[in-house]
Amino acid sequence: MIFNLPFITVIIVMFFGFYAMVFRRNLIKVVIGLDLVESAVNLFLVSLGYVKGGVAPIYTSAPSTHMVLPTPQALTLTSIVIGVATTAMLLSFCMVIYKHYGTLDTRKVRRLEE
Repeated sequence: MIFNLPFITVIIVMFFGFYAMVFRRNLIKVVIGLDLVESAVNLFLVSLGYVKGGVAPIYTSAPSTHMVLPTPQALTLTSIVIGVATTAMLLSFCMVIYKHYGTLDTRKVRRLEE
């Protein structure tokens, strides 16, 4: 059961992220939900690359049979950088929408199409 804990955590965090993206009306909360989903995916990638008793792949004198997979770690770092850029862009869109419409409620913004 303890080995499945990261995957259970991924499911729970992803559920909260999808819930925030679908059922919340505030654009900031939708962006936070997207960040939660992104964090769950990153945790999933790191959990896939985990090897029990493994060492970091940067040690050259370590035995090659017990190393943690470096590919999921590299994908996770890339995903974090892309996620920060995406979050910054979405928050800047939220600022522009608030300045233009005066609200961040998605229902009101859809009605105010100009």
